[in-house]
Amino acid sequence: MKYLAIILSVFVMGGILVFSSPQELINNDYLRIHIRANSNSDLDQNVKYQVKDAIVDTLIPLLSNCDSSGKSYNILEQNLYKLEGVANTVLMKNNLLYSCKAKLNNENFPTRNYGSLTLESGFYNALILELGQATGDNWWCVVYPPLCFVNGSTSVNVYKSRILEIINSFFN
Repeated sequence: MKYLAIILSVFVMGGILVFSSPQELINNDYLRIHIRANSNSDLDQNVKYQVKDAIVDTLIPLLSNCDSSGKSYNILEQNLYKLEGVANTVLMKNNLLYSCKAKLNNENFPTRNYGSLTLESGFYNALILELGQATGDNWWCVVYPPLCFVNGSTSVNVYKSRILEIINSFFN
């Protein structure tokens, strides 16, 4: 029994250190998304949201098994051409003559609240989708942790600690 208590203590402490809440993550632990509209015309702003919906639908299965921003970043890097294609399909369906350029970049973001989570202003890795001239109002959110992809919710309670699950299984 003494050994079980020691093991549980190590797991609990490890869980606290390794599986901190998203609010305690540093900028590198977040991966953001930024879609820049061609212009502020009604058509371009409407299309921006159509692109957002199509990109989110594409990202959900791609990133569903990611447990770190690094893994998410690598998957995005491998799929930039695919993401451009998804956006360009939306642009073509709307008979627009401009295209999308997708890239990964470390960019400065202003402070933003997502429910109870506040991401302070600063530099974050981000998937950037530039539509045409990319001079219009834009849309941004967080790819990892997936704050934009949980049925429209901005809940930050999207993680489960595997160690915590193991510990809980001992008491159930």
